[in-house]
Amino acid sequence: MNRRVLWLIPALVLGVGIAVWLVRTGPEPTRFERAEVAIPVQIVTAEARAVAPVATGYGLSRPARSWSAVASVRGTIIETHPDLSAGRFITAGAEVLKIDPSEYELALAEAQADLASLEAEAAQLDAEGENLRVILALERERLTLAEQDLRRTEELVAQGTAPQARLDEQQRATLAFRRTVQELENTLALLPVQQERLEAQMARTRVRIARAERDLEQTTIKAPFDMRVTETQVEAFQFVNAGQPLLTGEGVERAEIVAQIPVEAFRRIVAAVLGTGTLAPLDRMHAADMSGIDAEVRLIGADVTWPARVEQVQTGLDARTRTVQVVLSVDAPYDFGAGAVPLVANMYLGVALTGPPLPPSVQLPDAAVHGGRVLVMGADDRLELRAVEVAFRQQGQTVLRDGVAPGERVVLTDVVPAIAGTLLRVADGDAAP
Repeated sequence: MNRRVLWLIPALVLGVGIAVWLVRTGPEPTRFERAEVAIPVQIVTAEARAVAPVATGYGLSRPARSWSAVASVRGTIIETHPDLSAGRFITAGAEVLKIDPSEYELALAEAQADLASLEAEAAQLDAEGENLRVILALERERLTLAEQDLRRTEELVAQGTAPQARLDEQQRATLAFRRTVQELENTLALLPVQQERLEAQMARTRVRIARAERDLEQTTIKAPFDMRVTETQVEAFQFVNAGQPLLTGEGVERAEIVAQIPVEAFRRIVAAVLGTGTLAPLDRMHAADMSGIDAEVRLIGADVTWPARVEQVQTGLDARTRTVQVVLSVDAPYDFGAGAVPLVANMYLGVALTGPPLPPSVQLPDAAVHGGRVLVMGADDRLELRAVEVAFRQQGQTVLRDGVAPGERVVLTDVVPAIAGTLLRVADGDAAP
């Protein structure tokens, strides 16, 4: 072994001995305990408030009524309304177009003349009937006298006081009277048939008159309601055929919006209207009274809104978006003041529906709810991890069904790591609103 290493062993033993002596005889070291530090957090005090369910969606506007004018008769357009151009307004009942009526006036005059002729013929037939009845009565009286003479002649011939030639002559006279009476009766029997034929002809002529009057009336085309012209397809002095499109217009008294609304949100609003307290079944949405729903329509990208009302819920769901198609209406979409915007067709609009308030429940900001759990600042300012049952979310707020009682302090700050029992303090001494 190296002698230099052997010389180091006594020195090491001496050093270890001195160290042990110092530890045993020296004063104990001072111990420092670290104080617990409270984490500053922002809180909100839970309150039970009545929450009005809200559903939002989007849709396109359309006129509640539209009109497409089609020519029912042919002819030349001889008059047009001065405002007959796209974008102009025309009041209800105003004459928009007029087709030359001369052809239909002549047809009406001809049919009326034919009817007058038939009526005169019918009057003549009635007079002839009266004359025939008078003549028939006279001829029957003459036949009666002739038959009486015939019986007396037969008696005289039988007695031998009158020749057979006289009897034959009287029989021929009686037969002549019978023939005359029979012919008059046959003529009278034919009169009802002739009257029916005339009545049928008059009825057919009256139909011609009605058709001519209708055609004449349809030469004038009037606006059926207050409208805005969207397209014109003819102009003055143009010849049009029956069935040819003339113009289109849309009503200005009311506009409609077919909005796509999420199913669950709309069912919640209907449930509030019905007072069921749970989500309304789909079949009840169509029969529910929608008057309790407040609706507002807004123009996307602009600060423009219109009050609206829910008119109906269309049958079925949209096959692509799986949303409810709700039809809303806006009255007087063109009655706007300076700087406002008219609600014209095919506008892309946002829709907000608000139902009656639901029973009071705790409502928290969405940021306070983390995957079905909230952080609660307990009575001792210690962190509690609380599981909650979410009823629904809307407009950045989460409505709870259970889990947090009114008056409890809910932590809004994201505490990392979130360990139950962690000491907390309110940041800056203020709770969040």
